Amino acid sequence: MRKFVTKVLHEHSVPDIETNMMVLAVDEVCANIIIHGQCSDLEDYVKISISFNKEGVWFDIIDKGAAFDIIKYNEPILGDLIRTKQKGGVGIMLVKKIMDKIEFDSSPNQNTLRLFKNVTFEK
Repeated sequence: MRKFVTKVLHEHSVPDIETNMMVLAVDEVCANIIIHGQCSDLEDYVKISISFNKEGVWFDIIDKGAAFDIIKYNEPILGDLIRTKQKGGVGIMLVKKIMDKIEFDSSPNQNTLRLFKNVTFEK
C-alpha cells in the first residue's frame, strides 16, 4: 500500500514531504481498518483509489469491516497518553492533523472514507 500510494503521488509531482505525510495518514487508516474493523480477516479487503484535482489529492478508502466514523472520534489528551504510558491512540489524531478534509459514509455492505489534502504540485 505504501509503495502504491508513493508511486502514484510521485507520478503526479507531489512534493516528497507531502507525499510522506499522506502515506503516513493512509497507512494509519488502512492499518486501523485491517486490525480493528476487519479483525485481521484475510478474506476482507481494503480498496484505495486516488484522484487529483487542481487543489490537491483525494483518497477513497473502501472496506466491508465494522464501521468506524473517524470524524466523530474524540481525540485523547496527549498528556494523558504519555502519563499513563498507553500504547496507541495517536494515529487518528495524526490523520486529522495531516489531512485537510475527511468524509465518512457507511452503508450495510460498505464503508467509504474520503481523505483530501491540499497540495501545491511541483512543476
